[in-house]
Amino acid sequence: MSDDPEPAENISGGSAGGGYAETFDAGAPATRAEAVVDRLGDLYWQKSYGSRDAFECLVRTILSQNTSDVASQPAHDALMDRYGSSPDLAAALAGADQQELAETISSAGLYNQKSERIVDIADRIVAEYGGADEFDAFVREDDPDTVRGTLLDMTGVGPKTADCVLLFAGGRDGVFPVDTHVHRIARRIGLAPPDADHETVREHLERGVPGGKCGFGHTAMIQFGREYCSARKPDCLDDPDACPMADICDQVGVDPRAGDVTDPAEVGVADD
Repeated sequence: MSDDPEPAENISGGSAGGGYAETFDAGAPATRAEAVVDRLGDLYWQKSYGSRDAFECLVRTILSQNTSDVASQPAHDALMDRYGSSPDLAAALAGADQQELAETISSAGLYNQKSERIVDIADRIVAEYGGADEFDAFVREDDPDTVRGTLLDMTGVGPKTADCVLLFAGGRDGVFPVDTHVHRIARRIGLAPPDADHETVREHLERGVPGGKCGFGHTAMIQFGREYCSARKPDCLDDPDACPMADICDQVGVDPRAGDVTDPAEVGVADD
C-alpha cells in the first residue's frame, strides 16, 4: 500500500477515512467525464474507498449537512468523545438524551434538528438490524440499490448522504456522490446539462466515469472546487491559464471578458 496522498482534513479524512491510494491503468479515456476525472487524479490523488464504519459514516455525513468541515469536524469529534467508547455507537445514541446530544454537536449548526435525526436513525438501526455491526454488514453486503433505498427512507438522509455511506463505508464502485461543489463544477465544465439537478448530475457522472474512478473523482473534484473553481470567483475569471482544467472546461456561466459568474442554469435566461 502506498502512502495516502489525500490530506487528513479533506472530505474522506485521508488514510484515517478508510481509503487507500491506488494507481489505475493509464490509457485513453473513453468519455469526457473520464478525462476530467483522470486530470483530477493527476492533480490530486487516485484512491479507492471503503471500510469506514457505516453508522459512524452516516452520523458524520448528517453532521456535515449545510455546514463546513471546519464546523462539522469538531462536532463529530465531540460526539465520539462522549459516546464512542460504547461497544455499540448506535445503541449509545439510540439511548442518548436528545438535548445532551444537541449540546455536544452544537458546532455543526442546526444541532437540534440533527440531534433529533441521529437519535431517531440510531433507534431504527438498533430495532431493525440489532446494532451498528449488523447495519455495517448490510451496507457492505446487500444489493446497493436496496441499501440506497433504505438509507433514503431514513429521515434527514438525502441522496448525497446515502451515496457517501455507500462509497466510504460500503466501498461500492460506481457511486459518485454529488455535493454543491460537484453539482457546480460538473455543469460548469459541461459534463451535465446546465439546468441539471443533483440527481441528474449524478446520473451523468456515474454513466461517464468508470466505477473504480468515481470515488476519487468525487473527493478530488471537491478539492478542485475549493482551490480553483469556487462558486463566486473561479481562478479562470482573472486568468484562464491559472486553471489546470482550462483546456477541457466549457466555462458555462463564467464570462472572463465581462468579469461575470452566474449559475450555469441561468445562462441564456432572459431577464423578466
